[in-house]
Amino acid sequence: MSDVAKTKLRGLTLPELEAWVQSALGAKRFHAQQIFRWIHATGATSAEGMTDVAKELRARLAEVADLEPLATDLIQVSADGTRKIRFKTHDGRFIESVLIPEGDKVTQCISSQVGCALDCTFCATASLGFGRNLGADEIVEQVYRGAALAREAYGEDRRITNLVFMGMGEPLHNYDHVVRAVRILTDQRGMNFSSRRVTVSTAGMVPQIAKLGREDFQVNLAISLNASDDKTRDVVMPINKKWPIAELIGAIKKFPLQRRRFVMFEYVLLGGVNDSVEDAVRVARLLKGMPCKINLLPWNPHPLAPYQRPERDKVVAFQRALMDRGFAVYIRKTRGDDIDAACGQLAARELMPAGSERPALELSGRRPAGLRVVA
Repeated sequence: MSDVAKTKLRGLTLPELEAWVQSALGAKRFHAQQIFRWIHATGATSAEGMTDVAKELRARLAEVADLEPLATDLIQVSADGTRKIRFKTHDGRFIESVLIPEGDKVTQCISSQVGCALDCTFCATASLGFGRNLGADEIVEQVYRGAALAREAYGEDRRITNLVFMGMGEPLHNYDHVVRAVRILTDQRGMNFSSRRVTVSTAGMVPQIAKLGREDFQVNLAISLNASDDKTRDVVMPINKKWPIAELIGAIKKFPLQRRRFVMFEYVLLGGVNDSVEDAVRVARLLKGMPCKINLLPWNPHPLAPYQRPERDKVVAFQRALMDRGFAVYIRKTRGDDIDAACGQLAARELMPAGSERPALELSGRRPAGLRVVA
């Protein structure tokens, strides 16, 4: 049977898997529950090792099901412990994921698309253009590969504690697969990840924000704001021309929040563009009365965008102006400065000017064939 016809089991929720097992294999629902646990709780990448599944069913499963994992193509290792992973998909595309250790916690940023269609002018991913949406199987597989790499890098007892849809792509542009992935990752019969530890970031797709608010689960919502007025945001984030700031803020105010929950606003500070105290005052007016926190991110320079990192004193002044107006504001510690840490930068290496790429360093050890690790 052709590989094209095989069903990607890793991307099916348990109810979907139950229906598929009954229709495609003529098996029982409890078989689906066994298979689901093997895939999502144990990390099985083939039917062969599913020892409590009947031998005949495993043989049939191997014929019609696709459990091929993503290929780990390249890992960059930062001096601060951050690891950026480039995965290769079944059709030869590159996507990225990042592991960020902080104390006893490990945050993983995951991608939802190959490239991105939104053309934010500060983002390296935009230089790739839009390739395709990732399937739910490719999204959850990033987490499973990341969990294994985290144990290898930081210790066997280290787990992924926070998931952030803030890698390559606009998550709400791939709404159905992102929601399916969240359901799979938070299923108690699988990885059992807490939805309170999952954050979905968006550049401001207003209808999808409303739709996400109507789901029967609640994840954390993060908004990439990055400007205090429409004129600047139109340039920095062209999506603003379709859904300007007033519409975006209106949708966020309607987003349901449980007690003690808040919306996170991400604000990338671009030197001389959006980093003045006047900008901070306008941001305060926009967010007045909203349960929110604000993350300030000094821009991580890369050669695919024409911006400069803001001066340190301007970053501090921006924070102070917001704090003086009652906001909880954090300057995000820049991680992975010595590697291709900006979103999309590792996948877009071939687009960079000559001499700007970081050198690959072959390391000995127990690594998959073809895997390169950059220190």
